Amino acid sequence: MIETLLQAILEQVDQPGKDLEHNLRALLNEAVTRMDLVSRDEIERHKTALNNANERLNQLQQQVRALEAAIQQHG
Repeated sequence: MIETLLQAILEQVDQPGKDLEHNLRALLNEAVTRMDLVSRDEIERHKTALNNANERLNQLQQQVRALEAAIQQHG
């Protein structure tokens, strides 16, 4: 009987801490959501895409220079 009462009291004492933790987690999740953050994986994907685009741009610029040189030789 005393064990049951003691357990009930301990659960009641522990509950405000759990409620506080739950509320803090909810507030932090809401704050992070509003910050519009992106994951490191997404940043890496964008870096890869940007590097690929820059590489392709360099190739196209070389082709344009080669075509301009060819036009000047025949013109």
